[in-house]
Amino acid sequence: MPEPAHAPAAGLFVGLISGTSADGIDAALVRFDADRSPHCELVLGRTYAWAEALRARLVVLGQGGDAQSLEELGTLDVQIAEAFAEATLALLAEAGVGAADINAIGSHGQTVRHRPEGAYYDGRHPFTWQLGDGHGIAERCGIATVADFRRRDVAAGGHGAPLVPAFHAALLHSSDEDRAVLNLGGIANYTLLPAHGPVRGFDTGPANCLMDAWHLLHRGGAYDADGEYAAQGELDPELLTRLLDEPWFVLAPPKSTGREHFHLDWVRSRLSGGERPEDVQATLLELSAITIADALRAQQPNTRRVLVCGGGVRNAQLLRAIGAQLPNTVIESTAGYGLDPDFVEAMAFAWLARQTLAGLPGNVPSVTGARGPRVLGVVYPP
Repeated sequence: MPEPAHAPAAGLFVGLISGTSADGIDAALVRFDADRSPHCELVLGRTYAWAEALRARLVVLGQGGDAQSLEELGTLDVQIAEAFAEATLALLAEAGVGAADINAIGSHGQTVRHRPEGAYYDGRHPFTWQLGDGHGIAERCGIATVADFRRRDVAAGGHGAPLVPAFHAALLHSSDEDRAVLNLGGIANYTLLPAHGPVRGFDTGPANCLMDAWHLLHRGGAYDADGEYAAQGELDPELLTRLLDEPWFVLAPPKSTGREHFHLDWVRSRLSGGERPEDVQATLLELSAITIADALRAQQPNTRRVLVCGGGVRNAQLLRAIGAQLPNTVIESTAGYGLDPDFVEAMAFAWLARQTLAGLPGNVPSVTGARGPRVLGVVYPP
């Protein structure tokens, strides 16, 4: 890897992401220090809602549905970029910051398909696809934009995910204990931070995506606030056994997944037909907790502290279930370490944009499985 042309820039960056749940655009205004230190400060973080019709379409595509046409894909690419640009401009207006004060925007985009194992699971043509045209964001905002972060890692033989572990390692590693960072988005993923040894990371399977989809189907809300619906049900052991009998769960890292694998039809295919909806919700919650705990026991059994971020931090029922599975592990929010759990991923894409502009790698090969460190993303000038 050649030496970067210059050190990472100081000052303000914007990070943007909409995750697998497509429950909103997270936007983070982040200030970085003037040297190579990864230290950063969240100046302002906000979540902006999708237009309902657009979100509904993104959820369908994210769960494995096919686009209606090439015209629809092209239109969605522009619509997503417009929504990301509007989120950026709203964030800057609230913060009282001008476009000229921002070094760059780091935009994850919206994943519509993630097939690191190949479209037909044959390993021959792996790909990952995030929509949200960087040209449109840069043009609308007048700010240099870095986007399309994942595909270079896939081209280098990696999974293109997770990418946030590099950021976690820079800010949350401790030489005194084995730690893990657990992101509870639609999909759950770990960053493993041993006191001594390489950083690793991988997806564990569903966190909120199945519960969200089941709640939307039966209760009409986009998510199960604080696990209230799951708390009304009882665990169905037979259903849980069928859910756990999923070959993906026993794959060794590196591995990643998304809503195109874990979706409502995946749940329906495992139902006997007589389950109460609230019992299914309770069982889906337990599925998330068990697979999250099993993965940690298998990959870093001496973990003493799990730092949690993502929307699942607000699901006390899910956190209790994870805690019950990991009774000897401290489970706490990243908030106590200076990272707002709602905006860790958005902050990470601000950091990744900073890495790209400095010519520094943004992936961790021991996490993604890539052949080596790579500078990620495409830079779209203002």
